Amino acid sequence: MSMEIKKFLDLPHGRLNFPVYLPDATYGLVRAADAADLENAEIEAVVMNTFHLMQKPGTTTIQALGGLHNMSGWQRPIITDSGGFQAYSLIRQNPKFGSMSSKGISFQPEGSSRKYQLTPEKSVQLQLAYGADVVICLDDCTHVDSSDEVQEISVDRTIAWAKRSRETFDKLLKDKKYAKGQKPLLFGVIQGGGIFEERKRCAEALLEIGFDGFGYGGWPLDGEGNLLTDILKYTRSLIPPEYPMHALGIGHPYNVLACYQLGYGIFDCAMPTRDARHGRLYSFVNPSDAPQAGLTGKWLKYIYINDEEHIKANLPITQGCDCLTCTRFSRGYLHHIFKMNDSLYHRLATIHNLRFMTQLCDRIRLLEL
Repeated sequence: MSMEIKKFLDLPHGRLNFPVYLPDATYGLVRAADAADLENAEIEAVVMNTFHLMQKPGTTTIQALGGLHNMSGWQRPIITDSGGFQAYSLIRQNPKFGSMSSKGISFQPEGSSRKYQLTPEKSVQLQLAYGADVVICLDDCTHVDSSDEVQEISVDRTIAWAKRSRETFDKLLKDKKYAKGQKPLLFGVIQGGGIFEERKRCAEALLEIGFDGFGYGGWPLDGEGNLLTDILKYTRSLIPPEYPMHALGIGHPYNVLACYQLGYGIFDCAMPTRDARHGRLYSFVNPSDAPQAGLTGKWLKYIYINDEEHIKANLPITQGCDCLTCTRFSRGYLHHIFKMNDSLYHRLATIHNLRFMTQLCDRIRLLEL
């Protein structure tokens, strides 16, 4: 390890032990899995998305159902992303859907007759109203290859929005008067693309404003899909190690290990669950009885359940895996229900890939013993 990072984070609904992988429950659900499935896979927390939740099911519905925890049946921590990345995906790649200004984000999703406004203040208000354990400031997300001018504007906006978010958060916390141990946390997001000077300018400004933790902002991969290790490493070095850092959008198994070694503790990504639904299942090359020696060289292998070799395979996805799928069902059965396009396949595959990710986090912790 290049630096001694924080080992855990206590939140109103429980403790996160680093490294921790959070599946994306964008609309208040992890596709094909319920809260009990997540608990049995030893998931510690999930990420939900303000940008999408304000549209479906909508804020009044969420509040009528008692907030995100009650609505989803999930009583462990929830981190709510602000919507900055989704605005980037929607607007920067297709301006007809909306615009960004110093005030905030204005957007009209494709097929919707309603226009939405998302400001730094509204993003914080919504996240607190939803009952989030960690609130993330609205930020102006960019691609690493965007121009210097775009990166500079992004950092200017991200800093200005962070100040407004902090002010709104503090005011609402004062008004709500949370009980001891129930106060949510506020994270700022560091932008700057691939320009080290802009990353530094953003990080220093956010540190001055003051946050409970920080996120790595912006797309974390280059044009060829490789992890931007140098930029991730530099960004982490700008923040004192006692502050937790969230590697937003990073969740490929190899990248989780790499970023944890750089000092990041929290990871989220839709890839493991999406891969599961599409027939790509994760497995360790090394057996489960030797986990401490299992993360060197090529330690990850993919099981493509659609392959004909699995038709009559009477063995689990991974020998020794303790998930529901591996303890009760064979590859041959999973191949069969995948071919049938039955929703049971989606559930069982998702459970396995989620358990793989929590087992990966367990193995990484063992490396330090």
